[in-house]
Amino acid sequence: MKRVNWPDLMRAGLVRLRLKPAEFWALTPAELLLMLGHGGFDAPMGRARLADLLRAYPDVHSSAGVEKEMRDE
Repeated sequence: MKRVNWPDLMRAGLVRLRLKPAEFWALTPAELLLMLGHGGFDAPMGRARLADLLRAYPDVHSSAGVEKEMRDE
């Protein structure tokens, strides 16, 4: 298990991110990592990718209705 380097984390939050102490301590670990640039998350799926998935893996009962709704918007 990795140990947390609290002094460096607090320095990064208080100095680099310019957070007040109460703001820093109110953050979740995930929020802090994201603010420090360690998110690594992909962008949310867009309509075009959803349409591709619907074509590749059609839902027999409702995919036609969903694709029609997407075209109408």
